[in-house]
Amino acid sequence: QVQLVESGGGLVQAGGSTRLSCEASGRDASGRGVSRRTLAWFRQAPGKEREFVAAYSASNHDTQYGDSVRGRFAISRDFAKNTISLRMNNLRPEDTAAYFCAATWSPMVTTVVKDYDYWGQGTQVTVSS
Repeated sequence: QVQLVESGGGLVQAGGSTRLSCEASGRDASGRGVSRRTLAWFRQAPGKEREFVAAYSASNHDTQYGDSVRGRFAISRDFAKNTISLRMNNLRPEDTAAYFCAATWSPMVTTVVKDYDYWGQGTQVTVSS
């Protein structure tokens, strides 16, 4: 079973920075490990749909960002440690949300929520104005 555990987040002032990390482990039913899966960050604010934030592919080191965070957030991946991180800069109150780490069966980047079959428990980021 694939497991994803997020860490980081908390309360940050607007304009500030913070970093999230996600440790991935395990294998899926077919025996495929997390190194062959694209890993991503999504977020969800109260009353809103889950939103794509950033992803890092397993196949070609491709990255992709959501429109609202492009240029402010940076995703990185350590294949040796099976971790991904999200550096969040110039935070805004509208970035306040629960942030989730997710893994998809695809080695290529996808921004579609339903393509991700494993999810972490989430970590809260609150940006104060």
